[in-house]
Amino acid sequence: MTNYIINSVFFCLLAIGLNAQIAIGKPSVNGANTLLDFAGNTVTNAPTDQETTNHKGIVIPAVESSPVFPVVSPTTINPNNGTFLFDRSTNKIRMFENGVWKDMTDEGSGSSLIVNNSPEVGNGVILGAATTTAQGVLVLESNNKAIILPHIKNPHLTVRSPYPGMMCYDTVSNSLAIFDGLEWSFWK
Repeated sequence: MTNYIINSVFFCLLAIGLNAQIAIGKPSVNGANTLLDFAGNTVTNAPTDQETTNHKGIVIPAVESSPVFPVVSPTTINPNNGTFLFDRSTNKIRMFENGVWKDMTDEGSGSSLIVNNSPEVGNGVILGAATTTAQGVLVLESNNKAIILPHIKNPHLTVRSPYPGMMCYDTVSNSLAIFDGLEWSFWK
């Protein structure tokens, strides 16, 4: 198991250094303009295909409260446009855009969150570039590639135990689906 972890970390570091495309849970990404892609996309990849083999999304970080902008403390990070987080003080999923935190959900529940009180180590992971000015646990940095969210058919019906802050692409409603700990919100 230790060799598997070491090899996986080495491969990720090598891929990051080469600004490569990364597929998680499958052998390759869909499309030349994809930076990060996950297993479980639609069965045929046809625009009308709703069937998926996936029931797992990605989970965004949960923070005590959304960072204040502009920074007034050296210990607070400057949020960047496109930053998503689960704000435990409001129990809402939020996105930072043009100097303002926008609520993506109504008040949910963070009661099932597992709180990590250990100190942070490192500067996060950057995919798509050697460096970045953005701060985050995972920063996707590219001027011509994007992330493909995990595809799930009807996540509100098929994900058995969603975790607060879970995101995916719902193939039936063709929208971004976000779970706030109580219910799913859908964005087109």
